[in-house]
Amino acid sequence: MELPAVAQPHRDSAGEAAGPVPVPVAFLGPFSSYSHQATKSAFSGPGWDLKPTQTIKEVFEVVQSGAAIYGVVPFENSTHGTVTFTLDGLADRNATCKDISVCAEIYLDVHHCLLGRRRPTANVTEPPLETSTPTPTPTKPPRTKPLTSLAHIKRVYSHPQALGQSAKFLSTYLRGVELVDVNSTSRAAELAAEDASGTSAAVASELTGEVVGLEVLGRGIQDCEDNVTRFFVLSKGDIWEKGEGKGDAYGGGYKSMISFTVPHRTPGALADVLHCFKEAGLNLTSVNSLPSLVAPFHYLFFVEFEGGRAEDPEERVKRAVEGVERVAEVWRWLGSWRNQWRGRRNGE
Repeated sequence: MELPAVAQPHRDSAGEAAGPVPVPVAFLGPFSSYSHQATKSAFSGPGWDLKPTQTIKEVFEVVQSGAAIYGVVPFENSTHGTVTFTLDGLADRNATCKDISVCAEIYLDVHHCLLGRRRPTANVTEPPLETSTPTPTPTKPPRTKPLTSLAHIKRVYSHPQALGQSAKFLSTYLRGVELVDVNSTSRAAELAAEDASGTSAAVASELTGEVVGLEVLGRGIQDCEDNVTRFFVLSKGDIWEKGEGKGDAYGGGYKSMISFTVPHRTPGALADVLHCFKEAGLNLTSVNSLPSLVAPFHYLFFVEFEGGRAEDPEERVKRAVEGVERVAEVWRWLGSWRNQWRGRRNGE
């Protein structure tokens, strides 16, 4: 992953350089969370100071305040869609993080486990699901089965995204069990570990289970084997500069995002904005929306497209943005970054 160099040397009391100060990077914690794993994959080594936060909103706030130079937040999952909390941060409808920009992306393979404690009277050789009856379902069954009986489990903690990504397993083998949303999979594992009765479980990574002392009751329980989450790296301001050209300006080398609103009573207003990208020869890769809070059922739209300000030799991005400025009510540039998915897909 490519990022502009931002670390500044530490100065001693005499003003002499005393070595680089580790650059603070915020992420949705706690340690061992998927966000932490994604952050470590991009910010490894002694030059980075990884700082966990309790919420996605807090990641935006510490980057805006300057307490962190970068922030890492989950943006979307390949099977369960966009993370609303991150989209809400990018929307910035209260104008508290107006300088936040996306400068890079990270992809992480996500393999969920059901973590908890085995039933005291059970042993590892008993037939799986001895007292748990799979729920009849006309759809494709879960990819995996529990490693032991789950009859004692009364509640399962996890992040809403993780619960959604493991819906088949949970609805089949834990029918009627209480599902409790928490702000991260790591926090879910902590809550399950704190339950002395042993009747709580969590959907989280195997690494998290090792950290909090829980056993794996089910491994690889996500609905799809190719379960991938994309994370955004946030910075304060649009830190890419002209002259960083890497080639392939419009064929997927870069991606960018803007947000905008349109006059909802004007027929074709949204189509007019999207046409700006077609006219400029730019491919759209995703469109999302959130309520704008300006009026009921009035929406703020997000468009991601191929191309970026860092390399725009034919000024296609410039023309598209100028078109959006003419036809949208308000709009905001949310950043450009190198497309990491293409390199991952090609094995680069």
